[in-house]
Amino acid sequence: GDASHVVKLDIPDVSRIHLRGGSILRTSRENPTKSKEKMDNVIRTLKELGISYLITIGGDDTAFGAKNIADAAHGEIRVAHVPKTIDNDLPLPENTSTFGFQTARHVGVQIVRNLMEDSRTTNRWYMVVAMGRKAGHLALGIGKAAGVTNVVIGEEFAKEQVTLKEVCDVIEASILKRRALGREDGVVIVAEGIAEKLDVEDLKSVPGVEIEYDDYGHILLAEIDLGKLLKREIERRFAERGEKMRIVQKDLGYELRSADPIPFDLSYVRDLGYSAVMFLLSEKEEYRRMNGALVCVIGGSLRPIALEDLLDPQTGKMAVRLVDINTETYKVARQYMIRLEAEDFDNPQLLQKMADAAKLTVDEFRKRYGYVVGVK
Repeated sequence: GDASHVVKLDIPDVSRIHLRGGSILRTSRENPTKSKEKMDNVIRTLKELGISYLITIGGDDTAFGAKNIADAAHGEIRVAHVPKTIDNDLPLPENTSTFGFQTARHVGVQIVRNLMEDSRTTNRWYMVVAMGRKAGHLALGIGKAAGVTNVVIGEEFAKEQVTLKEVCDVIEASILKRRALGREDGVVIVAEGIAEKLDVEDLKSVPGVEIEYDDYGHILLAEIDLGKLLKREIERRFAERGEKMRIVQKDLGYELRSADPIPFDLSYVRDLGYSAVMFLLSEKEEYRRMNGALVCVIGGSLRPIALEDLLDPQTGKMAVRLVDINTETYKVARQYMIRLEAEDFDNPQLLQKMADAAKLTVDEFRKRYGYVVGVK
C-alpha cells in the first residue's frame, strides 16, 4: 500500500526502453495474497491513485496475485496480465512462448556453446544449472539448440519425489557412456527445478544445505546450490574408483533474465502491450465478463483467457505448463543426447566398454544403472 515510489511515466521515459533488458519498474517478491490486510492496502492504494485499469507483468506468481486483485476489486479495477517469464511455464494456447523465453534461450545457447568448446579443449565436464522452477523448458531449449551432451529435467522423472542418488545416476551413466564412445569431455544441463522434486529430508542430510522459502512458499532454489551438490557427489563417485575428476559448475539464469531482447521478443511485447490495453478498454461482452485475464496473442490476434480458468484445481494456484516428454520435439532432443538407453544393454560391445569405464563387471553395471532406463 506504499505509494511513495509511484512515478508518472511520459513518452521520453519509455520511448526506447523496449531495446533494453531488465525493467525500469524494478521487481518485487512481495505477496499481497498472504493476508487480507495486504490485499486491502493494495486495492485502497490503487483506488486512491485513480487506477481503474491495471496491467501486471510476470510469471505464475504474479498472475496469481493479479487474479486475487481482480477478485478483491469486485469489478472496479479491471486487470490484464502479460505473460513474462524465462521459465516459459504459463499455459498459453498452442504452446506459445512467454515473452523473455526466446531471448533467454538465445543468450543461453551462446554461453553454452562457449562452454562446450572449453570442455572439448580442456577435456573435462561442465555441469550447467539452468533456471526453471517447475518446468524444464529453458534447460531443454538451450541444450537442444546448442547440442549439449545431456539435459536432465524434472519432467523425465515420473515420481513426485526423486533422490539425489537417482539424479546423479542419470548424469554419471551419461559420463560413462560418453567415455565408452571415446570422449572424456561433455556438458550436461540440469533444470534447477529438479531441486524442488528432491526429497527435502534427503537434502537436509547433506552438509551445508539449508532449506529456505520465499513469500510464495517456494523453496529458494538459489540457496540450495544444486550444481555443487551434483558435482561433488559425482566427483566423489569417481574418487572411489581411484580417479580424480574435476567437474566445472556453472549456474545459468540471472545473466539471461536481463539480457537485451532479441527481435522476436521486441516485436512480441509490442503485440502483447497493445492487446492488453485493447482487452481492458474493449466493450465486447465476452471480455467484460472477465474481471482479469491473461493476455495471449495467438496467430497475430488477441485471445484473452480468464485468470480464474488458469487455476490448478488441486493446488488452487496458477497451473504450470510442463515439458511434454511424449512429443516429437522432446524425442528429437533426446536422440541427440549421449545418455544411457535401454537398448544399450542389448549391445554387448558397448555394454562391456561402459562397464569397463565404471570399473565394474557387466552384471554389476546392469544392476547398478539398469533401473535408470527400466532394465532389470
